Amino acid sequence: MRTVGFIGLGAMGRPMAANLIQAGYSLTVYDLVESAVAELTAKGAKQGMSPREVAQASEVIITMLPNNAIVEAVLTGSDGLLAGSRPGQIIIDMSSVTPGHTKKMAALAEAKGLDYLDAPVSGGVVGAKAGSLTIMAGGKAEALERCRELLMALGKKIYHVGPVGAGDTVKLVNNLIFGIGMVAVSEAMTLGVKAGLDPQVLHEVISVSTGRCYAMEAKVPNFVFKGEFDGGFAVDLQYKDLEMASQTGKELGVPLLLTNVVGQVYEAARAKGLGRKDMSSVILLQEELAGVKVRT
Repeated sequence: MRTVGFIGLGAMGRPMAANLIQAGYSLTVYDLVESAVAELTAKGAKQGMSPREVAQASEVIITMLPNNAIVEAVLTGSDGLLAGSRPGQIIIDMSSVTPGHTKKMAALAEAKGLDYLDAPVSGGVVGAKAGSLTIMAGGKAEALERCRELLMALGKKIYHVGPVGAGDTVKLVNNLIFGIGMVAVSEAMTLGVKAGLDPQVLHEVISVSTGRCYAMEAKVPNFVFKGEFDGGFAVDLQYKDLEMASQTGKELGVPLLLTNVVGQVYEAARAKGLGRKDMSSVILLQEELAGVKVRT
């Protein structure tokens, strides 16, 4: 499968699409942002004028989109992917969306003879640029194997985690832990500094003790200590993921107490204008309340 469509050229999608071009795939791209399309066509991609046109030109179509509603519009619109599809194609949705919505989209695709994989990623923009993402795929194992070589241009660790919807579920579980962990780290580091501890020493000790976690190891030195919160994984995106986890919990009858409380912390950060800042900027709320700064 050498002809690939790619829809959604945002911060993650652009470098992912560029890696496919570099790997030798014939790529047709679509996005509403003309500058993003121009960046990829300058590297050798073809421009599709609609999702339908992308589907007509491709054996495999990858979508990397912001939310459920946009994924549905791209698939089911009058000029959508399904309108231009044909039996035997594979749709790989690499967006972070709810498992229930993925199952709905997969049923529509399968009714037209397409295979559908939900394959969200972990690794952020850095991983997207490096082609080192972790990819967690749900769907038919044989469909994943047909795409494995292609996905290896995007990520180094590719897991088949179960049927359709399982990939999105794993991503929600992962980001639930990450989101809660960042708020816990923010509270802990602020407490330590307020008590008079050196934040660098505190970080060094915890990073080799039982409190160590990814938020402590990556977010604190790269964002918090510098007091620079541009780039990274946005507060808006972390909030969206916690909201989706909460929704999924309600659908399954699973109470998620911490998820809902921590979601309100990210909601407060958004209300303070931090939505587009890295998720680690939630520490600014705690610092303001405590009257200290966790900086080196």
